[in-house]
Amino acid sequence: MEKHHKFSVWYVFLGIWVVLIAQNYIQSMFKIETIPYSQFLNELKDGKVTELAIKENTIQGTMTDKNGAHQQFRTVRVEPELSKMLGQYPVVFKGEIQSTFLRDLFSWIFPLALFIGIWYLFMKRMSGQQPGFMSLGKNKSKIYMENELNVRFDDVAGVDEAKQELVEIMDFLKDPGKFTDIGGKIPKGILLVGPPGTGKTLLAKAVAGESGVPFFSLSGSEFVEMFVGLGAARVRDLFVQAKQKAPCIIFIDELDALGKARGLGLTGGHDEREQTLNQLLVEMDGFDPKVGVILMAATNRPEILDPALLRPGRFDRHILVDRPDKKGRAEILLVHMKNIKIDENLNVEALSNMTPGMVGADLANLVNEAALLAVRGGKKTVGMAEFEEAVERIVAGLEKKNRLINKREREIVAYHEMGHALVALSLPGTDPVQKITIIPRGIAALGYTMQVPTEDRFLMSKTELLNKIATLLGGRASEEIIFEDVSTGAHNDLSKATDIAKSMIKEYGMSKGLGQVYLAHEKRAQFLATGLPEQTDYSEATAQAIDIEIRDLITEQYNVARTILKDQRRILETGAKLLLEKEKIDGNEIKALLNS
Repeated sequence: MEKHHKFSVWYVFLGIWVVLIAQNYIQSMFKIETIPYSQFLNELKDGKVTELAIKENTIQGTMTDKNGAHQQFRTVRVEPELSKMLGQYPVVFKGEIQSTFLRDLFSWIFPLALFIGIWYLFMKRMSGQQPGFMSLGKNKSKIYMENELNVRFDDVAGVDEAKQELVEIMDFLKDPGKFTDIGGKIPKGILLVGPPGTGKTLLAKAVAGESGVPFFSLSGSEFVEMFVGLGAARVRDLFVQAKQKAPCIIFIDELDALGKARGLGLTGGHDEREQTLNQLLVEMDGFDPKVGVILMAATNRPEILDPALLRPGRFDRHILVDRPDKKGRAEILLVHMKNIKIDENLNVEALSNMTPGMVGADLANLVNEAALLAVRGGKKTVGMAEFEEAVERIVAGLEKKNRLINKREREIVAYHEMGHALVALSLPGTDPVQKITIIPRGIAALGYTMQVPTEDRFLMSKTELLNKIATLLGGRASEEIIFEDVSTGAHNDLSKATDIAKSMIKEYGMSKGLGQVYLAHEKRAQFLATGLPEQTDYSEATAQAIDIEIRDLITEQYNVARTILKDQRRILETGAKLLLEKEKIDGNEIKALLNS
């Protein structure tokens, strides 16, 4: 069998040492003595010089010594006139050749080194933007080691159920023997599902931070490239690195970019994304759960994921990271308020009531907006007024006090918003009115009626939905009663009212004539949309009946709103005039008008 010897750098040092010894030996054999130029002239006068080789700056030759032996010598030439003058005196003089080493170094080596340095920096910068040929198959994950992750479960609020589900994973990473001794296996994959901004990525980092293990973080889109095979190579490289650093956590954000259902692309099974997904499925099947590599992923579109990803043995556990409830929002607000100066009288519970539907990212932005408003107002602490303004700014848009609106339009907007408020206050089951303003906000809103729910609602009765439609139509009814005409300002109200009416008839079975029937078509995932008109499961006669039911329902609630506003016309006019005068009134002032 052929033997291969490894190359060692010691061979190089040994070779250099041998060359130096040989050079010294050769020089000792052919030793050439350097003598002063004055000695050369004396030896020349005495006839001891037998042979000369004259160069531009040096003279080399042979002379006889005292014993008659021949000896090699070398001397540096001196200017003839100067040597003639110095020869008249008993002085030893010699010539020296000026060294040009530094000049050569800076004239040749320095520009070359500068060129090489610029080329190196340029190539390094290019490699940062686009990987070189040898690194194309390497994964692009960011690796956070144990001491680099400062996120803990205390930094994640409002998702208590999701944290409880992940405690088991954390315990396994800390002490895997407790599970393996009894024969249990930790889930290979954990899928975090929820709307954007609910804290899925933060929760995954918290698990790694609590467990004290390395954390591989990357996005699903980083696997997919235009070159065939690179995505699969990066998946393989990712799992190889993860096994080397086990126990650890791999976190793939936006999994839907990589794990979309196969067989729907134009290129069939040869699509690069599908090849990458196939490799991910193979790797998930291949690694041993006892190694301690936990694969976590996050998506807000679970309906488009490939079924093979979601089966047991791959992503075994699905954890919902939903929008926080009232209590969760209060906890999230307290987490983000740790870094700002809060007024002592701030009511966090009331603030959480004002933010229904907001997720963690929205609440973080809310706290920051409130802090900026406090600084703009010259305050040292952030109070409730700044938070209320921040909520309005996020929900309705930025105030535009400098927008010029003519007197007629301001009156229409004032009566329109008062119509909403009076109908909402007159009907049961509606959200309380907190504020009305006719200061333009956002892109198209000329006025704004702010209703704040007192609690989170997950079910709504038919009466509450009808009252909600009547409240939306109160603005249009108020315009018709006061001005005997209507404007385009109700287009958004009509859109929302129609959507609610459609859902009541087609989805909730709240129709008088059609009965308890579900008539909405099956909702398809976005990527399955064909662009063709949706097929319905009912006849044209049923479709016509649906249209009639929707129109009758909206007309009925519009008449309800008109009746309320006609009965309270005096309050409507008084409130509109007050709104025109102050531009902004709160719910207590409107209630005082109703009680007067």
